[in-house]
Amino acid sequence: MKFGIILGSTREGRVSPQVGEYIYNIAAKREGHEFEIVDIADYNLPFLGTGEPNPAWNAKIDELDGYIFIVQEYNHGLSAALKNALDSARKEWFNKAAGIVSYGSGSGIRAAEQVRIILSEQYIAHVRTHPAFNLFTDFEEFTTFKPGAHMEAGVNDMLDELILWSEAMATIRK
Repeated sequence: MKFGIILGSTREGRVSPQVGEYIYNIAAKREGHEFEIVDIADYNLPFLGTGEPNPAWNAKIDELDGYIFIVQEYNHGLSAALKNALDSARKEWFNKAAGIVSYGSGSGIRAAEQVRIILSEQYIAHVRTHPAFNLFTDFEEFTTFKPGAHMEAGVNDMLDELILWSEAMATIRK
């Protein structure tokens, strides 16, 4: 199975690439599955209704069997860039599974819950386990990602659920 670790921020100075790399390094140890980082900033997605859709984005989403969303919390919500990326494809998301990894001053919990609502509308089964990182305890000076060693167990639990659910959802797509 092929999974995309989707970086949900396009902001200058963002830390989502660090979090995504951490998740990738844990996930890549799993044999028989492929993981890749998908940076929405690389797709230059126009906001809905302001330009032509990017067919490369839809093709990337379609080729993946499941997703891990790196969700940051800005002003108690998800980023506009992630919301737009979720809305920029439709059927390409259907009948797949996703995990959520969040971060923020409140560990990104509010943004992650908003993403769950959106994923449900896109027919994406989201797994329960949700690693959440806090800007005060998992980042040095709010910019350098330094998670505690204990966090890896939660990431692996999320990956176990994601792979199981993705395999099950693949039977629906056939």
